Amino acid sequence: MQSVIRIGSRESRLAVKQAEIIKDQIRRCDQTILVEIITMKTTGDKIDLAVHSLKDMPMEESSEFPILAYSRREDPRDVLIYKSEKKEQGTEEGSILTKTGAVIGTSSKRRMIQIQKLYPNAVFQGIRGNIQTRLSKLNKEEYDAAVLAAAGVKRLNMEAVIGRYFSVDEVIPAAGQGILAVQGRKEFLKDTVWRQYVDDKKSRVQALAERSFIRVLDGGCTSPSAAYAKVKGNELELTGLYYNEKSGQYFVKKAASYIEDASSLGERLALTMKKQFGER
Repeated sequence: MQSVIRIGSRESRLAVKQAEIIKDQIRRCDQTILVEIITMKTTGDKIDLAVHSLKDMPMEESSEFPILAYSRREDPRDVLIYKSEKKEQGTEEGSILTKTGAVIGTSSKRRMIQIQKLYPNAVFQGIRGNIQTRLSKLNKEEYDAAVLAAAGVKRLNMEAVIGRYFSVDEVIPAAGQGILAVQGRKEFLKDTVWRQYVDDKKSRVQALAERSFIRVLDGGCTSPSAAYAKVKGNELELTGLYYNEKSGQYFVKKAASYIEDASSLGERLALTMKKQFGER
């Protein structure tokens, strides 16, 4: 067994925190393994693993550096964060966004099309960067609120800034949202004890179903399509969102099957929705 594992990470606080989560899990499984986090400053070093938010990963995986494990899922919901000055003024939660022309910061079309139904008077403006950058832009620029993934905010212990949680029915999450994907050298696919420890079986079946749905629709991590799977005993209930580019409308449909059938469940639901709601 390899005694030193090097995890590559970007330098942002969230990226390092996510790498630390996996590092701690590997160490809990086997304290004889030395785990190092290598930031982008030292990319000359060879890395063994990389940790990513699964929602941001391409649908096609690398055969040389495959996904080895899926972490236990953090909160999959999207959240709304209000401009701090308006929160301090004691404005009733959400009322800021009922006014015509209220600006919600998000660069995600998936979020825009769903939140537009909740706040029909609002307009959307792109906002990019890591969590700290987005919060800074929210408070310094012409935004009234911004939308972020709950998982990242919670991993940084910043729940206090959250103004509203959208339920998974109000805003269907991106495929894999809240799950960390551990990529690594293909040699680790062998019977590695720490990999089995880190890999969450519930997250794995959710990820397989959600990502197969998006893959069939030719969507990527920027696709407005969305999917969220719930595990209920030995069954999996998948909710899919299909967006018709031509009409600008989106449609939601559910399907269920046994957890062993996760990938094909996603494929079947995607094909059904594409046939029923697709462009003609």
